[in-house]
Amino acid sequence: MDFEWDPRKAAENLHKHGVDFADAVIALEDENALTIEDRDHPEQRFKTLGLGPDLKVLFVVHAERNENLIRIISARDADRGQTKQYYQGLNYE
Repeated sequence: MDFEWDPRKAAENLHKHGVDFADAVIALEDENALTIEDRDHPEQRFKTLGLGPDLKVLFVVHAERNENLIRIISARDADRGQTKQYYQGLNYE
């Protein structure tokens, strides 16, 4: 799988949320990641919870350009509820 992003958007995201899109790639590659479709946009988008490189759960919004290319739209640290949801998905309490 390949990943792409807008460099300007990535810089804005890093400044606003403190998360590098390269770290978002790691979360998207997490074998235990939880992904759902984001139906709030006309473009097909997905929301994923996955572990980043520092083992913090990240919330990543992305779109599939084709079967081999994912475009990262935004990434941030997951909030407490999302982190709990991630670990419950793994059957951890």
